[in-house]
Amino acid sequence: MEENLNPVEAVLAALEQADTLEGIQDAIVALRSHYRVDNIVYHWVDSAGAQYGYGTYPLDWAERYQEQNYLRIDPVVIGCYQRFHPVDWKKLDWSSKAARALQAESIEYGIGNQGYSIPIRGPNGQFALFTVNHSCDDDDWADFTETNRRELILIAHYFNQKALEFEPNKAPEQSQPLSPRETDALTLLAVGYNRAQVAETLSISEHTLRVYIESARFKLGAANTTHAVARAISRGLIVV
Repeated sequence: MEENLNPVEAVLAALEQADTLEGIQDAIVALRSHYRVDNIVYHWVDSAGAQYGYGTYPLDWAERYQEQNYLRIDPVVIGCYQRFHPVDWKKLDWSSKAARALQAESIEYGIGNQGYSIPIRGPNGQFALFTVNHSCDDDDWADFTETNRRELILIAHYFNQKALEFEPNKAPEQSQPLSPRETDALTLLAVGYNRAQVAETLSISEHTLRVYIESARFKLGAANTTHAVARAISRGLIVV
């Protein structure tokens, strides 16, 4: 069956099976090759405050970043911590002298001028960032993010789901089964239908659809609809 998986599905299937943190790094490297970008990074702070980082940034830049404690001034970290939705780096605040110096230095180390980061919040204060980084002009980057935005959001939540498995003292999740209508709604959203199309396909109103989606989101403990879809897929509750 796995022979029929597309490259992204194959990577995520391998990620789900991984039983060590190195599996996260392997998945990142594979995704970087698939998307043909300079870097992909997944960084998270667990509920105990410990930090982890996996990705393809040059090691000398990672060491420099830690030595200088750039975390405290990085507009990507600061801006994403204040947001719940994906953000293009160009929309962040780079106006301070320190931020501009950080950006210029990162480019010298081989970090791309374009970035797209997805903030993720988990239980008990867990926070994570999934970032795609590349060197190209604004138009090419806009095309890339628009084409891959939905897929990247789902991928980000897959990574976070795996990271949560390594949380210290992790309590087992108590999941409630989805109803047939909830399953149908999430499945159609997962394959790319918008809400109006889902409602029409299921012959229900958009208001009724919203009730099903919110119910499924609550059962899955998801932060938003995209997160609910990702969790339903990762737990095998829906098949795309």
